[in-house]
Amino acid sequence: MLNIVFGQSKYYVDSLSENTKRDLRQKVKRGEYPGPAPIGYINDSRTKSVVVDKKKAKIIREAFELYAEGNSRLEDISNFLAQRGILSRGGKRIHKTRATFILSNPFYTGLFRYSKELHEGKYEPIIAKKIFDKVQEVLKQRGRPHHKTKYEPQDLCGLMKCGTCGMSITGEYRVKKQKNGNVHDYIYYHCTKKNKSIKCSEPCIRQEELDKQISSLLQKFSFRMDLAEKLLEMAEKDKVVSAQSVSAFVQESQNKIRAIQVKLQRLLNGYLEQDIERETYREQKAVLLSEKKSLDEKMVRIEQKQNDWLEPMQEWLKSAQGMDKIASDSDLFAKKVCAKEIFGSNLRLSEKTLRACAPKSQNSLAIPPENPWHALRAFRLGSHSEPFSSFKVGRAGFEPATVCLKGNCSTRLS
Repeated sequence: MLNIVFGQSKYYVDSLSENTKRDLRQKVKRGEYPGPAPIGYINDSRTKSVVVDKKKAKIIREAFELYAEGNSRLEDISNFLAQRGILSRGGKRIHKTRATFILSNPFYTGLFRYSKELHEGKYEPIIAKKIFDKVQEVLKQRGRPHHKTKYEPQDLCGLMKCGTCGMSITGEYRVKKQKNGNVHDYIYYHCTKKNKSIKCSEPCIRQEELDKQISSLLQKFSFRMDLAEKLLEMAEKDKVVSAQSVSAFVQESQNKIRAIQVKLQRLLNGYLEQDIERETYREQKAVLLSEKKSLDEKMVRIEQKQNDWLEPMQEWLKSAQGMDKIASDSDLFAKKVCAKEIFGSNLRLSEKTLRACAPKSQNSLAIPPENPWHALRAFRLGSHSEPFSSFKVGRAGFEPATVCLKGNCSTRLS
């Protein structure tokens, strides 16, 4: 009798376990997450679903955007969350490993993992797939955190390279004490001299002198008001053309999404018929779902913001018009940002002289032709005899480099 009772108990437990797993699988197929919601979401006990925690979701979104910029460490993200009230269960600051898990969790984009398999959820995503992918790139590229020294200047570091050996230019503080008791602080920039194959003899340069040279370069890039007005008129004409291209792109994306859905169904049928292995099924399904999610977001983003390139163009015009003010100001960080945007990594420091030239070229402009600053600088130098309307903006200029607008950039720049 005891064996019969034990057998019945074992059968009941096994049946209960199998029924529970079956219900969870059905819930997953419906797009419902069968587990505790991550930070930024809450489990609604009434509807048995996952809903957005409006207060914490905003903080999580800001944390993703902050890390996507590439200037923050995982410790900075933990501090950012702690300052806004998101702590661990013990009331302590979230560890950086937990911050890594949050930043790499696809749940926030509308996809969740269950049994090592990626599924599409029916809940509201709080992070755009584009920002999530950018965060993953930053997580992949960043190595060990860089511990800053106490006296490491950050104003102009990372902006230029040595003209002799091609190594980076770094800066350091120096303190000069005079016999009369006066103390002077100086900042010098010099080559790191990490290239062992070349003996670099480049001298150091004071920050004040380097500041003057950067200001002199930036003053060569400014925009007149009449040209800005003409550009805006042309942009309004392109606005009509882009609307037609958007419609064609949306139709193409919808066809691709339908094709992906067919592939997912065929993949499921092949798995049920045991024609493919479980691991292959999971990998291929994750790839197709990720591609489908990217197409959905791109299509919605382009439909809603098909003319978003107008705002960056207007911002660029403001930057170009205010370049003289930035060059004459004392804000080194603002000058660094502008120089980085204009010249990229083509600034070289040689014999205490800062030049804008490509590593293997004598081009004094050293700006890619598709960069709008290139056309602006060429016009100011008077190197073109063509009229104002002959200067085209490249595909990577003002207008976004999207499929729907590719080849339709007619805005011109002098």
